[in-house]
Amino acid sequence: MVFGSGVPTVGVDALNDSDFLVDVREDDEWQAGHAPHALHIPMSEFVARYGELTEAAPQDGKVNVICRSGGRSAQVTMYLVQQGIDAVNVAGGMESWHAVGRPVVDDKGQPGFVV
Repeated sequence: MVFGSGVPTVGVDALNDSDFLVDVREDDEWQAGHAPHALHIPMSEFVARYGELTEAAPQDGKVNVICRSGGRSAQVTMYLVQQGIDAVNVAGGMESWHAVGRPVVDDKGQPGFVV
């Protein structure tokens, strides 16, 4: 699905547990609660840490980008698309993730929350 802004987007309900997910929220947000298997690269460090994404991402798979509500992840998604990466923005971000009952854990693996 593509919204009017031209950012390729996917709904939380369309994601599987095995889909690659990169969380671009800042450290305090990540520590409070995140998807259990997400890769964390804050938007503020994204360009400098881009290599971590290319090493971790599946070669033939889609990169699903998530933040709190979808704004920052939309910006990162557009950057990745410009780099030739098959990336999509997760609509509604972690707020939607949590709202549909997907697991959220803190930085110690305990139940977390979205800030």
